[in-house]
Amino acid sequence: MKDHVLAGHDLQTGAERLPLSGLRVIEVSSFVAAPLGGMTLAQLGADVIRVDPIGGAADTERWPVAASGTSLYWAGLNKGKRSIEVDMRSEAGRRIVTDLISAEGASGGVVITNAVGQEWLGHEALARLRPDVIHVHVVGRSDGTPAVDYTVNAATGFPMVTGPQGHADPVNHVLPAWDIACGLYAAVGILAAERTRQRTGLGQSVRIALEDVALATAGNLGFLAEAQVNQAPRTRIGNYLYGGFARDFTCQDGGRVMVVALTRRHWADLVDVTQTRAVIESLETTLRADFGTERDRFTYRQILAGVFQLWFEARPVPAVRQALEGTSVLWSQYRTFADVVHDHAAGRLTTQLLSTIFQHGVGPHLAPASPLSFDGSHPPPRSAPRLGEHTRSVLSEQLSLSAEQIEDLTARGVVGAPRRDSGPLPTPTPAMTNDQARGVRP
Repeated sequence: MKDHVLAGHDLQTGAERLPLSGLRVIEVSSFVAAPLGGMTLAQLGADVIRVDPIGGAADTERWPVAASGTSLYWAGLNKGKRSIEVDMRSEAGRRIVTDLISAEGASGGVVITNAVGQEWLGHEALARLRPDVIHVHVVGRSDGTPAVDYTVNAATGFPMVTGPQGHADPVNHVLPAWDIACGLYAAVGILAAERTRQRTGLGQSVRIALEDVALATAGNLGFLAEAQVNQAPRTRIGNYLYGGFARDFTCQDGGRVMVVALTRRHWADLVDVTQTRAVIESLETTLRADFGTERDRFTYRQILAGVFQLWFEARPVPAVRQALEGTSVLWSQYRTFADVVHDHAAGRLTTQLLSTIFQHGVGPHLAPASPLSFDGSHPPPRSAPRLGEHTRSVLSEQLSLSAEQIEDLTARGVVGAPRRDSGPLPTPTPAMTNDQARGVRP
């Protein structure tokens, strides 16, 4: 698909055909899990209205940031939403938010939040205003105490089995896996509750704890059962695959590839393509092993890796690619994020997920659509809103407030004032001053 620039947040191409078209969700959130849950719904066609305090929540300027100071992180997690700014410390501001949540209409009455200590935003208070409200609350721990991805990860054992063999210290994963899984669970929770509401007319209180997501995953993957039943600690094994054969290999030109052989067919093809069958069969005889089984491939993984390493070391990555393509062997070359961007520009990515969008404060850049495709295509991604961009339109459309009423709320500091738009920001260059890169007029 030819790359194209999608300019502006209000692009609605095909939105009315998406599965969640007509569903309105109010999101009061920050950081990863709850915003990701809201964005997932927005990508599927829901009208997600993000409510921020005036000036933005704690994640508004979170790294990474563009040269303009615009948070690439915030923009990435809020694509396709609408944004309003409200002083939620004031009674008038809280009333605006609760009015948006409890507004009449079968499409509304849905809220997702990770706010804590805000009784006015809780299910009980909102249900008094709208009995069929769907309230999804993302929390740190099930007892209500705070937690973030890194602390949950530390508490559930994963850093102690991550990293190179023999390493003594914990290794946290750079991917906020529990935030991501929690956000997706939150989106599923909303859809399940909405399904129930359609059948029964009843709302629901849905609560999901970040720590519970991590514990559930540890249990679902057998890690907890392994510790309990086998009573043997899982050890670090570096880039090997636990219980099977997989490892990274260095090639002649310094490039590295990851190779995975899960099945007998994968294994047979790997042995054939590396021309090591005689050596492998001799090892099987000497070790009394059957490398057709995952157990023996894992048990003797270091010996086997040494055999294959000789083949990879004798070939550059292009030759390895040519040899492995067309076989069943699972493999990939290690790349950086910059390599992925370059490969997209060169047309080497097979996915149709990425498009170029224009983001205020950032300019044109690659952004993903939903990984879900419908009838063979991904709906195009939409840019994130500017903070508070839709305050006036949302108050007018959803609450039927007049221009005079909105002006009064703005003057009293209950809602955010419109920001002056200085036009598209320039592309930063090394010669630019910081002010020039931010688009500040002299």
